[in-house]
Amino acid sequence: MKTAERPLGLYIHIPFCKSKCVYCDFYSLPSREDRMDDYTNALCAHLTETAPFAAGHTVDTVYFGGGTPSYLGEKRLAKILKTIQKKYRVSKDAEITLEANPDSAGDWKALKALRKAGFNRISLGMQSACDEELREIGRVHTMDQVRTAVEAARKAKFDNLSLDLIYGLPHQTMERWRENLAAAANLAPEHLSCYGLKVEEGTPLYTVRDTAGLPDDEAQADMYLYTVDYLARHGFKQYEISNFARTGRESRHNLKYWTLGEYAGFGPGAHSDFGGVRYAYEKDLEGYIRGVKDHTPMLSENDRIPDLDRDTEWVMLGLRTVRGLDPRDFECRFRRRFDCFLPFLAQCQQAGYAVEEDGRWHLTPRGFLVSNQIIGGMLDALAAEKRRRAEATARGDFRVKLD
Repeated sequence: MKTAERPLGLYIHIPFCKSKCVYCDFYSLPSREDRMDDYTNALCAHLTETAPFAAGHTVDTVYFGGGTPSYLGEKRLAKILKTIQKKYRVSKDAEITLEANPDSAGDWKALKALRKAGFNRISLGMQSACDEELREIGRVHTMDQVRTAVEAARKAKFDNLSLDLIYGLPHQTMERWRENLAAAANLAPEHLSCYGLKVEEGTPLYTVRDTAGLPDDEAQADMYLYTVDYLARHGFKQYEISNFARTGRESRHNLKYWTLGEYAGFGPGAHSDFGGVRYAYEKDLEGYIRGVKDHTPMLSENDRIPDLDRDTEWVMLGLRTVRGLDPRDFECRFRRRFDCFLPFLAQCQQAGYAVEEDGRWHLTPRGFLVSNQIIGGMLDALAAEKRRRAEATARGDFRVKLD
């Protein structure tokens, strides 16, 4: 009997961009066009070298992220994708996503070439419908360019379009956020990602955070709750804390991250969870190119995690989704009872932060606002249960050990 092939997602990191936004802490490099060809060749070589390890898998999602992947140009992008199609078993209905900035995605003929190459989903970094807000956060595009890019994508026959928005921008009011959200919905995308601005240490925005006119936590919370309600009324179903989609248009690739699916990343800074190992590459463009060529070490992380020790990840990632946690899945995967979570979940339910539906526990929109605290409480409950079991085992109480 033939063994079923396992699904696999591929993440391709393109670290190039035209300029660095003031809030961005991703590994990206402005004004490095001179290294694009060498990097493309390194990626193709690395993909080819890794392919034999994926012989028992079928690639059902490919995601080009960055940086600004569209800035690499359609010929290089098509070359990378062609390598994947040639060296890996790619399913016929694979979701193949390209992240793009509006200023580098307005040429419908270039998008048509990418569509012909196999890309079938575009994620546009709109971020705001207000040119003033875009300038303040260092974005190089305008709202007119967003409209042009959407029109170009549709003309190129892309029928799966996602838009990214950020709320809580400097000096942003609720009224302005409502206008941004309405403008995005009016462009009729299939998917919307709405992220609250996070001021990360090491970014230009971090150094001026106290004088940047950032909305406070309460204002951001109001924007988030409005987003959930508005998008639900306009046909977008929430499926993760920050993600909303028309029916059947959820990001299949991102769902892998939240459901402990396997994915292999390529490029500096890219992360993987493949073959029972979590690993990541150094955030070093030159080191990556050199490492692929000379077969020298490139990893910054490399941890083998036994399946039974992934219970904390299961809790943390599952609580990010609207599907939430299935007690039966937990008990089957990790061979222990789900009961240890129930007292804490009951408290969350009473506070309006969590609900139980169809045997599953998930957070409410208000619960998502305090998800970090709730996840912390869940992990505390899990740790206490593990201590109890260890102590019982040490006493020789095998009934507890085997329950």
